[in-house]
Amino acid sequence: MTSYYMNIREMCEEFNVTPRTLRFYEAKELIFPVRTGQRRSYTHQDRGRLKLILQGKRFGFSLEDIRQLLNLYNLGDQRYTQYLQTIEKSKERLKAMISQRDELSEAIKDLKAHLIQGEHELKKLKKKRILET
Repeated sequence: MTSYYMNIREMCEEFNVTPRTLRFYEAKELIFPVRTGQRRSYTHQDRGRLKLILQGKRFGFSLEDIRQLLNLYNLGDQRYTQYLQTIEKSKERLKAMISQRDELSEAIKDLKAHLIQGEHELKKLKKKRILET
């Protein structure tokens, strides 16, 4: 593990986030950069936490869920509890995502049917207008 620190610009570039995002996660006590006056220096642990935060957000976890999982890291049980809780929450989230996908697939199917029906009705009306003129 390296003791190399990254500044806010380097973090933003590496993780494709804004300084505002980093400050937000700091304010929410999800990352803990070393502060020297106004300067923030990010450790290897901060980088790992940010990577997990961004991944968790991508999967739709709440910030509170992410905080709870991150805080299980240092329990002294070789991360057993963290893995266990992460797997349980991930299974719940996957189930919700699959349900959302299924609902969205059904809505897409219905919308396509409505479009076909609408286009068919429009053609009928167009023919009727042509015949009337």
